[in-house]
Amino acid sequence: MLLTSISISTSTANFHLFTIFGPMKPINIRNVEVKQYIKPLREGGSLPAIVKGDDGFLYVLKFRGAGQGKKALIAEFIGGELARKLGLNVPEIVFMNLDDSFSKTEPDEEIQDLLKFSVGLNIGLHYLSGAITYDPLVSKVDSLTASLVVLLDSLISNIDRTCKNTNLLMWHNELWLIDHGSSFYFHHNWKTWERHLTQSFPAIKDHVFIDRAKNLDQAEAKIMTALTPSTLQEIVNHIPDDWLVDKGDSLSPNKMRTAYVSFIQSRIDKIATLRKEVEDEQ
Repeated sequence: MLLTSISISTSTANFHLFTIFGPMKPINIRNVEVKQYIKPLREGGSLPAIVKGDDGFLYVLKFRGAGQGKKALIAEFIGGELARKLGLNVPEIVFMNLDDSFSKTEPDEEIQDLLKFSVGLNIGLHYLSGAITYDPLVSKVDSLTASLVVLLDSLISNIDRTCKNTNLLMWHNELWLIDHGSSFYFHHNWKTWERHLTQSFPAIKDHVFIDRAKNLDQAEAKIMTALTPSTLQEIVNHIPDDWLVDKGDSLSPNKMRTAYVSFIQSRIDKIATLRKEVEDEQ
């Protein structure tokens, strides 16, 4: 979960929200250089950090050298961009390059190692200054939004959107989705990934919105319209080749891209089954 209670001022706080956070058609992921390491977010198990980019904006940086490595960055990217295609609010995602100078000046040994192993391309999410963690007992969300989030998380097998850890923020009175790094857990073993093509998602029973997803008809229709095969391909084509090369992986980068598209499409093809799974838990 991201820490959002700290206060960091920036002269670039005034920006056009639609331009920065709105749907991007076609997808255009910016490349940003990390210019300043500001503060670690120790609430997150992967130890993300707030950094400043060479564009003057603040970002939550997710590191390739963290526990789940580059696969978590891939899941973060695909999950976030799928959500954006559905009209859900997601902070702008950028590719952030980290050079080797930061580890050399960091006094904390744990962070020093993380920075050292994260030299290269990482992922950044635009920092939502002043955002607060979504509280299911206090914050409100409409049924269509709740239904879209539930079905999306079922599509991407996101196990990390529970009442204990919502990975949702409230910012400017709107719901924002963050932290999709635990999705697509099939990609941690490429030798068995095809077994997941026919599986459902029983973990949806623990979803924070399971009782609020009362507009599944409309949500299903929107997913079928928005997440076309060409849209899925467009998203995975933006995954950097570097992230798709890992010691021990049995597939080439292009075959991995094909696998991601095949997996998501298989979920869309059986969305009626996934929807029934949600309804059975309500």
